[in-house]
Amino acid sequence: MLVPGPFEVSLPNTPLGPYIFNSPHSGSLYPKRFLSASRLDSHTLRASEDAFVDQLFCSASEKGLPLMRAIYPRAYLDLNREPYELDPRMFSAPLPPYANTRSVRVAGGLGTIARIVADSREIYADKLPVEEALLRVEQIYKPYHSQLRRLLAQTHVSFGYAVLLDCHSMPSRSSGSAMDNRADFILGDRYGTACSEIIVNTVAEFLRDKGYAVDHNKPYAGGFITEHYGRPLKGLHAMQIEINRSLYMDENTLEKHQGFDQLQQDIGAMIDHLIPLSHETFLNHSLAAE
Repeated sequence: MLVPGPFEVSLPNTPLGPYIFNSPHSGSLYPKRFLSASRLDSHTLRASEDAFVDQLFCSASEKGLPLMRAIYPRAYLDLNREPYELDPRMFSAPLPPYANTRSVRVAGGLGTIARIVADSREIYADKLPVEEALLRVEQIYKPYHSQLRRLLAQTHVSFGYAVLLDCHSMPSRSSGSAMDNRADFILGDRYGTACSEIIVNTVAEFLRDKGYAVDHNKPYAGGFITEHYGRPLKGLHAMQIEINRSLYMDENTLEKHQGFDQLQQDIGAMIDHLIPLSHETFLNHSLAAE
């Protein structure tokens, strides 16, 4: 079964910095076979989609930095997971022995092939063939991560280090309570293990100066991509950026509102602010840490 390519990459003619922007959850191509297998309507399935995040960061390539985005949605296959975090309860036959069936994410219904969308709504009407999950991994997950690794390697060779900014969105509240509003941005660096604090602090300070509320690592410290690719001692930095959806979209209708343009402009200014950070700054910081 042939499928459309699993990603799009906007590449500058000449890279002007060591930064790579990645939007793994903004994909919106829902295969007909997936929709017919789901017990949910298409609007409900989009509850876990990072709608428009790739558009918020679209100026990156214009400013000389790569931007990579997923084509398929998180509800179909989650690129911010290990390749085989799979729930055996979802499938009509036993999973291969190398599948990770006991991760916290699988237990929560949010493995590589998700069992639920937001508010714990079950996606599938019936159990899936194991071959279906393995095919999604082969045709979507593996090519996506191969391309991401290639971008990181090329950037590292060109600049001596690479910085992956993994871009996401989050619901404005973690529960139905109006008293439980989240910050505007949450920056995740796996508690300092995935990214230089210079990058985290630079982004946080810029956003706060713009009037945004910024939290660090809680409740999102960074998922698989941040943890897997962030190797600061090897010159590979990864930071997850979570954006409060209420800043730019109506969370019920899933449409942009009047705040989108201003947020997009501020993110563009943040990218401009990051580019001048020099290799020497990171090198000096690394030496000081040793």
